Amino acid sequence: MDARTRARYEARAKIVKAMAHPSRLLILDELARRNERCVCELTELIGADMSTVSKHLSLLKNAGLVDVEKRGTQIWYRLRCTCITDFFRCVESVIKRNAAEQQRILRR
Repeated sequence: MDARTRARYEARAKIVKAMAHPSRLLILDELARRNERCVCELTELIGADMSTVSKHLSLLKNAGLVDVEKRGTQIWYRLRCTCITDFFRCVESVIKRNAAEQQRILRR
């Protein structure tokens, strides 16, 4: 594999790794539904302390998935690329297909 191809796969892996936590998926879903949220709202939604939520948001920001805007004392987050919802639809279709396959196996 050449260096350019390797770099592309590493960039993809960075994004997928950033999403690889239920709380971060919840954050992305919430931002897709609500356009933007402040860190205090996300902290309440997730039910974790602000430090933990801030770490999750930092990972998402570093992967290029969210944008940040400071307004006074609050920090607001929004999706940087709304096509993430297409990816979630794809994941949901895999979940449904897997469940259907499991049901077929159980019926045998």
